Parts: sequence; C-alpha cells; structure tokens
Amino acid sequence: MDPTTLQNVLSTNLNLLAGAAFKVIAAIILWFIGRKLIDISINITSRTLKTQRIDPTLISYLNSSLAVLLNIILVVAILGYFGVETTSFAALLAAAGVAIGAAWSGLLANFAAGAFLIILRPFQVGDFISAAGITGTVVEIGLFVTIINTSDNVRTIIGNNKLFSENIQNFSANDYRRVDIKVQLDHSVNPSEAIRVIQERIVNIPNVISNPAPVIEILNFTAMGPELAVRPFCNNTHYWQVYYDTNRVIRESFSESGFPTPKQHFQIRQS
Repeated sequence: MDPTTLQNVLSTNLNLLAGAAFKVIAAIILWFIGRKLIDISINITSRTLKTQRIDPTLISYLNSSLAVLLNIILVVAILGYFGVETTSFAALLAAAGVAIGAAWSGLLANFAAGAFLIILRPFQVGDFISAAGITGTVVEIGLFVTIINTSDNVRTIIGNNKLFSENIQNFSANDYRRVDIKVQLDHSVNPSEAIRVIQERIVNIPNVISNPAPVIEILNFTAMGPELAVRPFCNNTHYWQVYYDTNRVIRESFSESGFPTPKQHFQIRQS
C-alpha cells in the first residue's frame, strides 16, 4: 500500500473515530441534561398538583408514572440520535415487553393492583389500616409496593397485589371507633352496682365521646362470676390512650368500692 493510500485510510478512520467519540460524548451530555430536565419537570408537576390540593397518594403515583414515561422517551431520543430506527426500536420494545410481562407477571400484578388502589382509594397516605397481616400507618403507596409503619415503628413493605387481594380494614375512615374491654366480676358482686360505678367514671376519661355513649352490659357468665363488656367510643387517634385509661379507671373504681378479686367457685357433693 502506497503512503498516500495509507494516509487516506488513517485519515478516514480517524474521522470515523472522532465522529463516534463526539456522538458518545454528545449522548452522555444529552442523557444528563435530559435527566435534569425530567427532575425539573417532575418537581414542577408535583408543586402544581399540591397547589390543587390533590391527594398525596395520587401525586406520588403520577410522579412515578411520569418519570418512567419521560425516561423511555429520553432513551428513544438518544437512540434516534445515533441513527437507530425508532420504529424498529418500538417493535423491539413491544416484544421485550411481552417477554418481560411473562417473566415478571407478579411484578405487573403489583403494578395493576397499585393502579386499582389509587382509583378505588380504600385507604390514603396517613390512614391507619390492617391488611395482609400488617397493622400500621400508611406512609407511601408506590407503583409496585405500599409502605406501612407498624405501631412498634417497624417499616414494612407490602406488594400491592397481596395488599389488594386480601381484606383491608381502614380504622381512619370513620369518625370514631369502639374500644372493647372485658371485665370479670366475682359472684358476690352485684353486676348493676359494678356497671353504675364504671359508668360514673368512664364518662370523665379524656377523649371518650358522648355520642354514641359508652356501653356497659353483662356479656357472659363464667365459673368466677358475671363478665361485663365495657365499650367506650373514641377517635382512632386516641384509641390506646382511652383503652389504657379505661382499664386504670376500672381497677381504681373496683378497689375503692371494695369489690373482691374474682375467684373460681366449685361445689363438691358426695353421694
């Protein structure tokens, strides 16, 4: 090969390498600029939705969906810059979607369940619920999982499909909640007197509501004596405070009234 031809080949290769390097650098720059613009767009959207007083759960879900969509558009745009036929890429993406859907059916089920949770709204962020064997406060409802902080402050992540496919108890949905306490009496205690003593004290417990009024009735009869059902009502926020205070009031009122400690009584007969 003569020097002129060799020089032309080297020049051509250098031009190709320089062009490829330029495109790679440009693609990297486009990626970072695109990512920055996506973050700005999501922040602007989030602030706009918050000013409209839209539910935080729906805002989080929309932001996640928007982020996924914009990232896909950014990748397609960068591939188009490299000369990749976007229509072919769309077909490839559809085929990949089918394959991924078959392999990740559980993940897609969580996604679909998340969409239904947003639409049907059985609970919102901040609600106190019991679902999928977990009881606690909802922190976040994501695309695929829901995050709950339990009463003992343990962060628990539950797949949306498992959450949606089981029964959900929302303790925050109603204005008030009933506190259930069982009180065992001795045979020697007059149930009517015990009910009167509890009734006088329970209405003074903080955060016990008057409508509906507390319910105190005979629930059952046991070997030790009658068993009372003590049922005050309160807001879910005050449930445990009312629960503990009611137990304390029962103990103090029974002690002041001189009611004996319940004991089992047996009658033995000899034939």
